[in-house]
Amino acid sequence: MKAPECGMVHNAEVYGLEESIRAAKFPMAVDVSKITTELTPGIKALAQSPIGEGHDNALLGIVVQFDLTATNKFWVEMERYHFADIISSQSTMHRITKFDLDKSYISYVDPRMIEIMKEKIAEYNDSSPDRKQYLYLGILYSNPAGFRLTARMTTNYRQLKTIYRQRKEHRLPEWKCLCRWIESLPMSELITGETEHAL
Repeated sequence: MKAPECGMVHNAEVYGLEESIRAAKFPMAVDVSKITTELTPGIKALAQSPIGEGHDNALLGIVVQFDLTATNKFWVEMERYHFADIISSQSTMHRITKFDLDKSYISYVDPRMIEIMKEKIAEYNDSSPDRKQYLYLGILYSNPAGFRLTARMTTNYRQLKTIYRQRKEHRLPEWKCLCRWIESLPMSELITGETEHAL
């Protein structure tokens, strides 16, 4: 699946789409062997019901996995969504002195901040072992919020529906980018409630 041009999302996979559409028909079925995976108007209406009503439970079965590259600022906000599991991620705690800083920061980071970080890392690399811990913590705590890290995520359509509704007009460009990617998912109208999107 092709991600929007902002380049935050890579290696995305969607699982259980047809199976979950089929399962959404169980409550009204007598013979489950005759249920199809066709997206009917009724199932679409259930999926697009307001958040919190519970009629969209079938969306939980549509699992989405992807690599997400975003800034520290974005990750702090993403942590409020307890239903988006981080499978693994890059670590500033382990590797902050090893990153290519010129490639790691977004354009909003003041170049002077990047130079300060380079100076701090150079000082760390040239220091004695007894000073390294103190200097390392200084590097970690001084790192600007515009530093990008990649993590592998697992979530589902129901949770992406919440993210989409809450963040599609957010002032942080990364949220808008993620929402554009959500619009590119198969049958994204189940998440967004819309049938056409301007990608």
